[in-house]
Amino acid sequence: MPSPHTLAETAPGFVEIAHRIVWATVGTVAPDGRPWSRVLHPLWQWDGTRLVGWVGTSPTSTKRAHLAASPYATVGYWDPTQDTATANCRAELRTDDETRTWLWEALRTAPEPVGYDPAIIPPWRGDPLSPTFAALRLDPWLVRVQPAATMLGGRDDLIREWRES
Repeated sequence: MPSPHTLAETAPGFVEIAHRIVWATVGTVAPDGRPWSRVLHPLWQWDGTRLVGWVGTSPTSTKRAHLAASPYATVGYWDPTQDTATANCRAELRTDDETRTWLWEALRTAPEPVGYDPAIIPPWRGDPLSPTFAALRLDPWLVRVQPAATMLGGRDDLIREWRES
């Protein structure tokens, strides 16, 4: 088990892996208690003290039901080199105009490969205020970074894990 690290020691490596891999497997729990996963495209922001993830998404009845039953999500990244990064998060679907407009612009102006133009997604109709566009906010309470060398070279000292106290 890795020794505890600070968020400042863990978040930069997490963001590097996440933004390099781009697509994450995101798991939630359905109202019946069964796990549910989907692939999403989070944008992570690290300001030196706080890590927050944002996903442009459709506010489907399934997502709403899952988050109403359990407002948590796990976000996992894996790359063929065996680098992995995981964040267990509180998750909140935001549909207010200010947040949706801000996220639309953040996604549009973020550097590639994580940045993209949300207007190209047909259900969103090229408009951040479309009823089919929402912002999913992810606030991690656990972040774990495991470079390939930890598995391939037995280097547990390279694992970084932060847990909210």
